[in-house]
Amino acid sequence: MNAEFHPHEVKDIFRITVVSIVILIVIGFLSTGCTDTCEVDRSYTYFKPVYTTTEEIRSAVAFGTPQSVNQPGKIYFKDGILFINEVGEGIHIIDNTNPSSPRQLSFVTIPGNFDMAAKGNYLYADSYIDLLVFDISNVNDVKMVKRVEGAFQEFANLPFNFDAWSGVVTSYEEASVAEVSEIDCQTGGGGLIYYAVDAESAVGFASGTKFVANTSGAAPATTSADAGVGGSMARFAIYEDFLYTIDASSLYLFDITQLDDPQSGARVDIGWGIETLFPYEDKLFIGANNGMHIYDNANPEAPEHLSTYQHIQSCDPVVVEGDYAYVTLRSGNACQGFTNQLEIVDISDLKNPKSFQTYPMQNPHGLGVDGKCLFICEGEFGLKLFDKTDLTAIDDHLVANYTNMHAFDVIPLNGVLMMIGEDGLYQYEYDCEGKLELLSTIPVLAL
Repeated sequence: MNAEFHPHEVKDIFRITVVSIVILIVIGFLSTGCTDTCEVDRSYTYFKPVYTTTEEIRSAVAFGTPQSVNQPGKIYFKDGILFINEVGEGIHIIDNTNPSSPRQLSFVTIPGNFDMAAKGNYLYADSYIDLLVFDISNVNDVKMVKRVEGAFQEFANLPFNFDAWSGVVTSYEEASVAEVSEIDCQTGGGGLIYYAVDAESAVGFASGTKFVANTSGAAPATTSADAGVGGSMARFAIYEDFLYTIDASSLYLFDITQLDDPQSGARVDIGWGIETLFPYEDKLFIGANNGMHIYDNANPEAPEHLSTYQHIQSCDPVVVEGDYAYVTLRSGNACQGFTNQLEIVDISDLKNPKSFQTYPMQNPHGLGVDGKCLFICEGEFGLKLFDKTDLTAIDDHLVANYTNMHAFDVIPLNGVLMMIGEDGLYQYEYDCEGKLELLSTIPVLAL
């Protein structure tokens, strides 16, 4: 089976610089009995970076009429307005005051956009390496009011920014196929794989690799007055007067005391492989491909590390409610995990989080909690609603299971579930007694 890597997932595997000639990725441990007989030949497809100048990117922001949803990514909700990210292209603005009849208002073209958050009358969005600020006081007439140039050292679609002088790497094109001899000691529990990079800074992936759209997760508690809610795979979050963003290894702080004029603040090194950001009360929960980092955010200018809960290697979103964190781990992604499960972590002692319970799942992606309700997006296996009253027997309390869609991301809020997937936006009226009724859809229209 060919591997499908989302752009965020590809980012969490490879980090390449201009001077890199060969990248060595360890995917297993060498057996003490490994010898030259382990050498095998493999085929790799090479992709060359395609550069776009910052001038071209920055001049391409535009405001226009509604467009069809083709490749949905993150979703964000605030004050009756739903924002849907069109992966790498911009943001759909939708009037969702009546979830039974959502109205598409406009589309904001933003090259390299993957994440967003809002507070007051302002929307914050990434555009490759820049942070943009939009005035959304009139959602029918959105205006960009500021651009923070070079706000991010890495960006969310693909991380391989080989040459800042040439511009930003905005895509890759297939360059060639090469045969490579490698060490692969199957009997020793794995081996070493070599990814070669040629003199033109192309990057090699195993032949058959393909890239697909990034996807998202579930809704955090609001941690700032007049801020909206996003997803469990979100990389943007707002707490009080600060906007927090993450890349693959760092947390970035922006002071938004003056909402239309964010000021770059501290940068906190977290560790490689971080993926998601979930604020809860005065804490930050940062999901990584090998665990969950917990930060005390009582002083929003200087988050303080409390602990790290480690789990097996896997991509994971995190949501939190009360004394428990809910983490989904899944296989079939670029984090090279092989486990599909829901893991519940006891965080009553934030400095000593402990595994509480695990449940097998099919292929869990985003998730959301609301009181007794636990929503799990199972990718191609659809959407599940559990009653989580008894955390020791969640798997015995499956309330509803929709299997006729591809589910990625959910926001449960005030009895309405907003769910995004490959097929588009679905909205449901729900309760935790078994009600899950479809209200409306905005379908994806294939290009």
